[in-house]
Amino acid sequence: MANSALDFSAFSSSALSAEETQLIEASVAQFGAPLLLLDCEVVRQQYRALARALPNVTLHFALKPLPHASVVRTLLAEGASFDLATSGEVELVASQGVPADKTIHTHPIKRDSDISDALNYGCTVFVVDNLNELDKFITYKDQVELLVRLSFRNAEAFADLSKKFGCTTEMAIEIITQAQQLGIRIKGLSFHVGSQTSSPQKYVDAILACKQVMETIVQLGLPALSTLDIGGGFPVSYAKQITPIEIFCAPINEALASLPQTVQVLAEPGRFIVAPAVMSVASVMGQAIREGKMWYYLDDGIYGSFSGLMFDEADYPIVTVNQDTQCFPSVLAGPTCDSIDVVAESIMLPKLNNGDLIVARMMGAYTSATATDFNFFKRAQTITLNEHENIQTLVC
Repeated sequence: MANSALDFSAFSSSALSAEETQLIEASVAQFGAPLLLLDCEVVRQQYRALARALPNVTLHFALKPLPHASVVRTLLAEGASFDLATSGEVELVASQGVPADKTIHTHPIKRDSDISDALNYGCTVFVVDNLNELDKFITYKDQVELLVRLSFRNAEAFADLSKKFGCTTEMAIEIITQAQQLGIRIKGLSFHVGSQTSSPQKYVDAILACKQVMETIVQLGLPALSTLDIGGGFPVSYAKQITPIEIFCAPINEALASLPQTVQVLAEPGRFIVAPAVMSVASVMGQAIREGKMWYYLDDGIYGSFSGLMFDEADYPIVTVNQDTQCFPSVLAGPTCDSIDVVAESIMLPKLNNGDLIVARMMGAYTSATATDFNFFKRAQTITLNEHENIQTLVC
């Protein structure tokens, strides 16, 4: 089935275009519901936008939010590199022909099998944030280069990843010193300021702190560090507009310019690349009036594609294919027998019939990746659009 590239990232709950409606109805007619429509053209657009905004940074796509083969192939064709965290992710990129030298392994805590699996593939750059983890690389010291991850707490982020991972600047210096004694090469530093970070100042502060650590390392007579990984967390618009990425990244670029020219800078974008690239489609299974509100029960919910409402705190813009202007306070519930399986409360919707379609935008990150088959409701099928540039296709 042919189609043109669609703007799945349309801000807020704007009405569907005629083209979107046609695609959605044709897809449901062919594949059924629920569905996730993945537009690889949007993936390309997002990658290119971030590459322009961070012109001197090597982008390693973090597979975690959407580990899909079509996304890997699309980004590989764009020249992207990849950020891996598990052996499963290693298997995915290997199966899609990603050269190992375009990957880094950034999980701070690993089993020996995780290290050996990545090394067998050819990935040689790993992350540590404590001395116990450093000791795991003694056996592999002639094969690896390490990044030491620092912690920069960020209570404003959707997910403050520095709560679980990262070390202080003082500990980073201790790790680097110990590594030198063990004969393990430390390549550089890394950090992650947290998912959906609203202020670029968090990156600026972390970059400048890492710069100080790099200067201290040289003063101590240890080998100079050649790499800084600034992580991910670049924000996208869900229910409210955020700063355009080129403006958001301007102070980050200014801070990076203060680093020695010999320092290579990496980033690990995930959500920014894929969140706008997926639109979900669910159908109304049934309906009931409860406490004066109409409840619509969908064939997708919290345990499926809307899992991000639980794990990610995302606020997905929701629209209906039925575009009647008269709307009523309504509730959207998922299909399972669990009472927490509610997608939206007090949402204004037109009167819907069984079989009508509900569409959510910005569904590319932490949706299908965290979906389950709970209650034996099968998770939504992902349909790929426009994987090959300039060739408009829709495939299962």
